[in-house]
Formats: sequence, C-alpha cells, structure tokens
Amino acid sequence: MPESPNLTLYGLRLSGHSHRAELMLSLLNLSYHFHAVDLAAGEQHTDEFHRLNVFETVPVLQDGDVTIADSVAILVYLALRYDPSRMWLPSEPSAAAQVQRWLSVAQGPVFNGPCTARLIKIFGLPGDYEHAAAESKRLLERLDETLTQSPFLTGTTITLADVAIYSYIAKAPEGEVSLEPYQNVCAWLNRVEALPFFLPMPAAN
Repeated sequence: MPESPNLTLYGLRLSGHSHRAELMLSLLNLSYHFHAVDLAAGEQHTDEFHRLNVFETVPVLQDGDVTIADSVAILVYLALRYDPSRMWLPSEPSAAAQVQRWLSVAQGPVFNGPCTARLIKIFGLPGDYEHAAAESKRLLERLDETLTQSPFLTGTTITLADVAIYSYIAKAPEGEVSLEPYQNVCAWLNRVEALPFFLPMPAAN
C-alpha cells in the first residue's frame, strides 16, 4: 500500500457526505487529520476554502499536493490510490459499472430522500418534507429488495457502493424515516458496522 504522506479531510462530522469519506479513510486504516469546517460561521466561503473547492462544500481531501473535492470523488480516489487489491472498486468492467450505479444512487435518491429529510428535521433547512419522506420510502424498498439477493449491494463482497450509501441510511431515523419495515436493510447496516475499523457517524441529537 502506498504511504499516505499528509492526508487531511475537511468536513463536518454531522454531515453524511463527510462521514462517507471519513468512513472510507478508517476502513482503509489510513492515518489522517480531520479539519472541522465551521459551516455555521461561513468558513466554507472564505478565500482559503474556495481555493480548495470552488463549489464551497464539504468534504474536501488533501493528500500531499493532491486536492479532491466531493465525497464520491474522494471514495474513488482513496480506493484507487490505497487499495491495490481493488476490492473496494473492482477493475473488471461489469463489476465496476455496478459500483458506479450505486455511486449515482448516493448522489440522487439518497440525497433527495433520507439526506434531505434529515436536513429538514434536524437542521431546519427549508424543503418539502413529505416529498423527501416518500423518496426515502421508495429508496428503502428498492434497497431492501436488492439485499434479498446478496449481503452487500453489489454481491458477496463490500465495495464503495456500500460505503457511499451507508451514512444517510443509517441516520434515516433522524429524519423521522423508520427503518423497521426493512429487515434486509437493517441486517446490511449491521454487516457494515461489524467491519474492522468501522467508524460510526455521530448522532445529531
């Protein structure tokens, strides 16, 4: 495994986007520094942070001279840079495509459903809660169906797909979205949480 010269993750620990990046760092057993970005004070809009990410969002990863913004981009970078086994992001085309499919789900249905519901309920952000709750239910039904076929989202082995989806599903109850009807999803969460070097996401309340 390549040495990690100077890994710094800029993020917010109550953010599922930040957590998925930090979870990947932990699962790879990498040493890193976490820089908590004060979003409430507008630190993300400073010139210094703008130079790291022109979109002024967290997370951002610095690895020596390399800067990677966006949680999914960080997952891909870490898998390619620090996992020579290619377990987390397979090199075989169809397997890689299956992982990419779930990375897209993380940026679409997960964001529009449990992420948005949690933002509204916990952080008071404006939005259509009923729509977010309905999107969450639809997503959880599809996840539960998928997980009847295999222990992880793309098969018998964990991949980036599971890391990308995990955080906001685990914290869906904070957005008043119940996981109780989805026993396959709950079992999958337990499997992820049993992994060596698993890092839990802090509770928001």
